[in-house]
Amino acid sequence: MFHSIHEECGVFGIYSQNTSDVASSVYLALYALQHRGQESCGIAVNDDGVITSYKDVGLVPEVFVKEHLEKLGKGSMAVGHVRYSTTGVPSRSNAQPLVISHVKGPMALCHNGNLVNAFELRQEFELGGAIFHGTSDTEVIAYAITQKRLKCASIQEAVEQAMYDIKGAYSIVVMSAQKLIAARDPNGFRPLCMGRTPEGDIVFASESCALDSIGASFIRDLKPGEIVVVSNKGVESIKTHCGNKGTLCVFEYVYFARPDSVIEGTSVHKARQRAGAFLALEHPVQADIVIGVPDSGLDAALGFSRQSGIPYGVGFIKNRYIGRTFIQPSQGQRENSVRIKLNVIKEVIREKRVVMIDDSIVRGTTSARIVSLLKEAGAKEVHMRVSSPPFMNPCYFGTDIDNRENLIACRMPVEEISKVIGADSLGFLSVSSVNQIAENARCGFCDGCFTGNYPIDVPVTVQKHKFERKLSETK
Repeated sequence: MFHSIHEECGVFGIYSQNTSDVASSVYLALYALQHRGQESCGIAVNDDGVITSYKDVGLVPEVFVKEHLEKLGKGSMAVGHVRYSTTGVPSRSNAQPLVISHVKGPMALCHNGNLVNAFELRQEFELGGAIFHGTSDTEVIAYAITQKRLKCASIQEAVEQAMYDIKGAYSIVVMSAQKLIAARDPNGFRPLCMGRTPEGDIVFASESCALDSIGASFIRDLKPGEIVVVSNKGVESIKTHCGNKGTLCVFEYVYFARPDSVIEGTSVHKARQRAGAFLALEHPVQADIVIGVPDSGLDAALGFSRQSGIPYGVGFIKNRYIGRTFIQPSQGQRENSVRIKLNVIKEVIREKRVVMIDDSIVRGTTSARIVSLLKEAGAKEVHMRVSSPPFMNPCYFGTDIDNRENLIACRMPVEEISKVIGADSLGFLSVSSVNQIAENARCGFCDGCFTGNYPIDVPVTVQKHKFERKLSETK
């Protein structure tokens, strides 16, 4: 309703030497990761090898009322997940963790990312007799690991071997009867870090803000391709698939991650401020005030203000009590939905030349409505600046950028986009600058959605499709 770009998931896992209320820790961590997915969530708890789980469509506090948390009980391990579906329809069957049982024991799996070869792998598995219950590529990962586990001596070896077959973006946590495993794909498209609670529990999370929420200290980010195994023998690192410096999705810094997170050694908050500063240098303008579109545009607006010398102001108030399930029964209400979620502080922008900073423009419809709100509220001029380059290509690694047909930058030049959205001027951050916003990052970046240059091979014979659409075409 507000932004058109979504990232797939957030994952969390905890291993304790003692039986404790690990479900509550996961609940708090998922609350901190809610921004990474609002469609569904779930928690699985391991108590002496028996895995109990609960998951459903909805936000964390909606799904996990007190009675559901209590039914999960205590345990020594737990994993949790929040989901936005870029692969697989939003349904309870596609919610995670995915819990399965096989001859070698139970397993719970949580996945953040998107496989580029999920459809081909699923067809191969189905021809071999596999039965799938949902349309998520996470189920493909689970089957790949299970297939290897039947031949391997340990669950970590099975994960290691499965990583030769699955291609694309995946940061995963896997819980077996006795071990907790975290793994990151060889390119490190999606973040995954490790921490320790004051009690000595080992935890894994998509972002460091989840560690903060339970009082855990940050240890380090997992390396691209690394597998970390936690058991009663301690912590083991497997680096068979390591060697690549990594190509983290640069949009993690622009939009996905929470500003209080630190990813690959760089503060997200500072990265967004640098993006705003670069914007001010690349697209200067005479104006009276700089404002940001909540939430990810706020830090960039502050950076633009400091670099340009134009005063920073709070121009919008965001209604934080409306979820994505907000009902819009008529066309008119759908068109005005941005008014419900975002309101202009008229006294701040009336009779002002306004610089408005946002993180992206996808189709242009939301930007047009926000510009219109400012002008209706009395802004003399609205100059839009975007803290990322124009989207020119689909993403295959977990971002909901489906195909070029839906991208306004593929259909018209910047000057025409500016006219369509009603802005007095428009400027995008350059590709060169977006790759410099994370000043101290220990990795490279994937900017394929801006440049078309992907770190690994992606499907070239057809446009990117939703996984379930491809599945339906084969029925």
